[in-house]
Amino acid sequence: MALIYLSLGSNIERRLNIGAALDALAENFGELVISSVYESEAVGFEGDSFYNLVVGINSDVAVGDISKTLKQIEDTNGRDRSGPKFGPRNLDIDILTVDGVAGQIDGIALPRDEVLKNAFVLLPLAEVAPDALHPVTQKSYSDHWQEYDKNKQNLWPVSFVWRGIDVTKTT
Repeated sequence: MALIYLSLGSNIERRLNIGAALDALAENFGELVISSVYESEAVGFEGDSFYNLVVGINSDVAVGDISKTLKQIEDTNGRDRSGPKFGPRNLDIDILTVDGVAGQIDGIALPRDEVLKNAFVLLPLAEVAPDALHPVTQKSYSDHWQEYDKNKQNLWPVSFVWRGIDVTKTT
């Protein structure tokens, strides 16, 4: 079984779409490791703020098949693929890492380059996998977060209840 981390984001009906995505991920992959949900300003376009989080799953399914399942979940939740690359999203789910793999698997670049570029990916990943090592840099996600320029992107935790549990971590 591979440990796979996913990034989830939505800026349209955020609570509804993130909740539906978590339901679908649990249905398809079983137990989930869920970070806090963070609200962040849109990056790359003017638009409503996003809810973002990282979810860990375990699966022995091929990465390409997991990607197809994720696209199906996005589509079921109203994902419009005809718009610009940077634009509003009902739901966006990306594969960030698969164990410690670096390189292309089934046409997917691992680890996803957004891991080190965007606070809304790196912070929730550092929260759920602080000691895990980035497959290329071999530095922990916690160390990467400590070194990240926190003035680049604003984000803040929001209370988010899924299946009766507030997933927000308290420190």
